[in-house]
Amino acid sequence: MRTFGLIGFPLSASFSKKFFTEKFQEEKIADCKYELHPIPRANEILDLIEADASLCGLNVTIPHKVSIMAYLTELDDAAEQIGAVNCISIDQSGKKPYLKGHNTDVYGFAESLKPLLKPHHTKALIFGDGGAAQAVKYVLKQLQIPYLSVVRNVQPGTVLYSSVNKEALQDYTLLINTTPLGMFPNLDSFPPIPYQHLTEKHLVYDMVYNPEETLFLTKAKAQGATIKNGLEMLHLQAERSWEIWNS
Repeated sequence: MRTFGLIGFPLSASFSKKFFTEKFQEEKIADCKYELHPIPRANEILDLIEADASLCGLNVTIPHKVSIMAYLTELDDAAEQIGAVNCISIDQSGKKPYLKGHNTDVYGFAESLKPLLKPHHTKALIFGDGGAAQAVKYVLKQLQIPYLSVVRNVQPGTVLYSSVNKEALQDYTLLINTTPLGMFPNLDSFPPIPYQHLTEKHLVYDMVYNPEETLFLTKAKAQGATIKNGLEMLHLQAERSWEIWNS
């Protein structure tokens, strides 16, 4: 039996468990199971591994994406640069378990964004500057798309929402929301920008996927913009985890 799972705290409804359980059933993948491990402290990963020699891989969610790195043997390039891990491959064949941290946000975001990019999507506005935004920045750097981070309280290297005016939106045609604005149950919230200046040239991406169409996307769509939510990114991340665990 090969065991996989998700660590975080608390863990209630889990996309990952449903995804992998259904995947194992539909693809007739035998001798694999996926379990939830609600651990309050990141260092408890060591006890998990010691207790289960069949554990081959873990997904990581809040609040452990950063703190878990202290207990890993190696980080991939994306995880190291972003400063966050959401997937761990586990090799227990040696004297000590070898734990490698990965960031699959990068893969999921890049592969869901690239098919929508047009030649005029040359500059991006990123709403928010938290952990999800760091993955977006990593991808945009790889794609050579300059960006500005837009926040409520000014920090070095960011601008305020009040700076997003008609002129800015003429120049920045790729808009990416990395904040929880509009996410269930706060359905009435959205990034405070002048949506009337959006056009059919804009590509508007929301990392939120519950609901599938946030007010951010609804307002952008009304102006003719192309919209995309974070659901495909979520599925791509999960598939990438499976690839990593089987590589």
